[in-house]
Amino acid sequence: MTSPTPATDALDALREADSLAAAGRNLEALDLLTSRALGSGIPEVEIRLSELRYAAFAELPEAGPPTWPVPTAGVDRSGPAAIPEVPAADLTVEAIRVAMQSKGSLLVRGLMAGRTDRFVEAIDTALAARGTEEGTWWRNLPLPREEAVSLGRHWVAGGGGLLACDSPHVLDMLFDAYSAIGLREVVDGYLGERAVLSGNKCTLRRVPLDTNTDWHQDGAFLGEGIRALNVWIALTECGVDSPGMDLVPKRFDEVVETGTGGAIFDWAVGPDTVAVVAPDAPPVRPLFHAGDALLFDDLFLHRTAIDPTMTRPRYAIESWFFAPTDYPKGQVPLVW
Repeated sequence: MTSPTPATDALDALREADSLAAAGRNLEALDLLTSRALGSGIPEVEIRLSELRYAAFAELPEAGPPTWPVPTAGVDRSGPAAIPEVPAADLTVEAIRVAMQSKGSLLVRGLMAGRTDRFVEAIDTALAARGTEEGTWWRNLPLPREEAVSLGRHWVAGGGGLLACDSPHVLDMLFDAYSAIGLREVVDGYLGERAVLSGNKCTLRRVPLDTNTDWHQDGAFLGEGIRALNVWIALTECGVDSPGMDLVPKRFDEVVETGTGGAIFDWAVGPDTVAVVAPDAPPVRPLFHAGDALLFDDLFLHRTAIDPTMTRPRYAIESWFFAPTDYPKGQVPLVW
């Protein structure tokens, strides 16, 4: 008896998933299709997976840790003002917790090493496809009107970006790559629940040299009482001749004052305010190599690093994950 080909099995899984979804079992359908067809490259599968990730959110159980942040040994807010670093092989839940509670972020060297070129090509292809006939490279995730408006698609496009939820093929690539490098176990473990990706804040970026930049904490517009982790990945070397990231190497326990001190936007933190709230932690601008990742949460103070001497655009992907419990309002959920 001939064994089914991977494509045949993926299409069989798609039919089974559709039957489960029709019975109102979207989470089960998502898990089945993910286990058997993630990374298949089949357009129908990629599109259905993106739809199921949204539909399955309502079926997720809520079971988070009793306190947040989780009490962690080894936290030290003294010492030099620097961003903690670890090689990808040493990335653990404990390493994230210690770094986050000590200095506000963790730089993971080589997390996506060897996988970046295909994502650079994919971003170029997806951006070129936007506005053309919908397919797997570009297809607006179907949503109720209010949620579709919340995505701010035109604002994202103005900054050289595309939401990953609007490119089923790249979204599938991303989840497949994250699973292959073991990121799911780490993110789930850190958040204490099955992670949910924000459709609003998972962005494929090709940052131009004339982009606007201002200091900010994402918590200024995400709200309070959430559990968040952003995985920001440099796909090209950046920080010297292409836009990188300016970072304040300090842990903040709340959102600092916005709209003052020379801020461009009312939700941003002005440079004069940064100098006041972090006199002991002057901003740093790391050199990111292709595949390096910066992990931080909603209270980390940062901005895009722009300099007149820069000559190349920066490619990157940012993925904001949240715990289902107290999921922030106004964010379109995509279940991992």
